[in-house]
Amino acid sequence: MEYTQLGRTGLKVSRLVLGTMNFGPQTDEAGSHAIMDAALDAGINFFDTANVYGWGENKGRTESIIGNWLAKGGDRRDRVVLATKVYANMAPDGQSAWPNHDKLSALNIRRAVDASLKRLRTDHIDLYQFHHVDRQTPFEEIWQAIDVLVQQGKILYAGSSNFPGYKIAQANETAARRGSYGLVSEQCLYNLAERRAEMEVVPAAREYGLGVIPWSPLHGGLLGGVIKKEAEGGRRASGRAADSLASSTIRAQVQAYEDLLDKHGLEPGETALAWLLTRPGVTGPIVGPRTPEQLESALRAVELELPQEVLAGLDEIFPGPGPSPEAFAW
Repeated sequence: MEYTQLGRTGLKVSRLVLGTMNFGPQTDEAGSHAIMDAALDAGINFFDTANVYGWGENKGRTESIIGNWLAKGGDRRDRVVLATKVYANMAPDGQSAWPNHDKLSALNIRRAVDASLKRLRTDHIDLYQFHHVDRQTPFEEIWQAIDVLVQQGKILYAGSSNFPGYKIAQANETAARRGSYGLVSEQCLYNLAERRAEMEVVPAAREYGLGVIPWSPLHGGLLGGVIKKEAEGGRRASGRAADSLASSTIRAQVQAYEDLLDKHGLEPGETALAWLLTRPGVTGPIVGPRTPEQLESALRAVELELPQEVLAGLDEIFPGPGPSPEAFAW
């Protein structure tokens, strides 16, 4: 496994991030523990979750699964850089409309971090991320709450998720005025088929020293060889991938992508991950395996060096928007 610094911090993290959103909804606790064991054995030290994972009446379940794994002992907690998120409404069932159980008020941040620590069965969270922008709460209030948690030793760093570039700037300029450390990472939708982050989000992250952590690196399976799998009678596309393939233009793009990789003997899913690892500012993509076999496939991407001919071909098929302001102004 390769490691890199998380943004401008001294913290070293693996180039692949273990996403845990499937733990609970798709993979039972025993299977989830087996995947975490395999990831740790392979050198992945960066685990990402969110307080809401498990969803609906089971929200919080994923953090509990991770907490039970950490509680098995050994050196699990010492070896893991643990990241979770705050924003979603975590009120008990039947109280979904009750105020102050969601978003980024100082009250909810305090409540949410204590609840996550209890479910995760640990005394601190390494990276505490704002899952979405809260337009009602000023960053002065957010940083005041975060600074207290840092002083208490409950969290070490703060990060953002799904922030536009101007909010990254606003957050870190406010932090600088307060003498706070500010955001150290941004978790965003970024992959070959969805490159809009390159216009503003990635440049802002690099300017302010944030590591970029792409989620949905296969764009919901669209970049994982979906057309070939359908042709061979395998699992059919669903969700975002199925919606995308309904467009004849996108289907043609994906077919060209699969044809290019077939020509070079490359696997689509591994190539999509390897491409992200070549992008400036990217710390590591989030992989969310449902099985140990899917984890093994993701691990191969770290060792994969894409030929220049392939990189050029990928840019031709999925050109991206280009840098701003040229992309929209000139």
